[in-house]
Amino acid sequence: MDDEKAEQFDVVVVGGGVAGLSAALVLARARRRVAVVNVRQPRNAPAEAAQGFLTRDGESPLELVRLGREEVESYGTVFLDGEVCSARDAAETWVLELDGGGTLRGRHVVLATGLRDILPDIEGAREAWGKGLLQCPYCHGWEVRDRELGVLATEDTSLQQAVLLRQWSPVVTLFTHTLGAVPPDDALTLKARGVRIVDGAVRRLVSGPTGLESVELTDGTVVECAAVFCEPQAEVGSPLISALGCEFREDGCVVTDDLGRTTADRVWAVGNVADPSAQLVSAAGDAYRTAVSVNAVLAFEDAEAEKASL
Repeated sequence: MDDEKAEQFDVVVVGGGVAGLSAALVLARARRRVAVVNVRQPRNAPAEAAQGFLTRDGESPLELVRLGREEVESYGTVFLDGEVCSARDAAETWVLELDGGGTLRGRHVVLATGLRDILPDIEGAREAWGKGLLQCPYCHGWEVRDRELGVLATEDTSLQQAVLLRQWSPVVTLFTHTLGAVPPDDALTLKARGVRIVDGAVRRLVSGPTGLESVELTDGTVVECAAVFCEPQAEVGSPLISALGCEFREDGCVVTDDLGRTTADRVWAVGNVADPSAQLVSAAGDAYRTAVSVNAVLAFEDAEAEKASL
């Protein structure tokens, strides 16, 4: 398609999760012409419910997205299903090509592509993810309160997670897994909190008809667990982000300033692509703030263009 014939938007939001929809809503209500490109399912799609989102506590993550899209569409926002496969800068406008063959032009781009969790290489982990294998106690701790809980230790923050998780249950087991020996002072802290330490690598998670049942170690030890918490690795890299020229932090996320502006001109980032720890509420709030900044920049660009025509 000829670039000049491609549909023109003030902002193209790449990613249709909660963060992307929040940014699109603010911009659409500011009377900006907005397109949202749906890249893939939200990161939390495997979870049965999203918790801690005021007025929507316990709602299905996919239902949250459906409701959000419905609201954003009511302001005339254009939605396109697919993936942005390439981007190039052309005269103060980003030209974005979709994998289905379409082309969009956007003065500014908001990245809301999220990230992909890389689960531990343990048998049964994929099947249990979002159900019996969990990440955030604030998201899921209440639902498994007072049951046998475990923490899969893969890094130092796993020790902190075990101490924290004790708030939701008196029965917490730390599996040292790949972390190795727990430092004496940390071991004393865990003991004071009543956290049991089980040394050795985990071989598999055993699930039954009602969910996770136990954790099996490589030496054959079996420990009953109704849920195991872990800190999975994650990645956000994509050809699009590189094509836009965004820089990455050491943790793999996109570099942004306090307003959500990336190192690439007229490109912004919201949600987990910029902050892996962002929960739904905070991601939506940060996206709101970023969208306000995007609109302000657009307004001054408009003013400069109008001055030039006087």
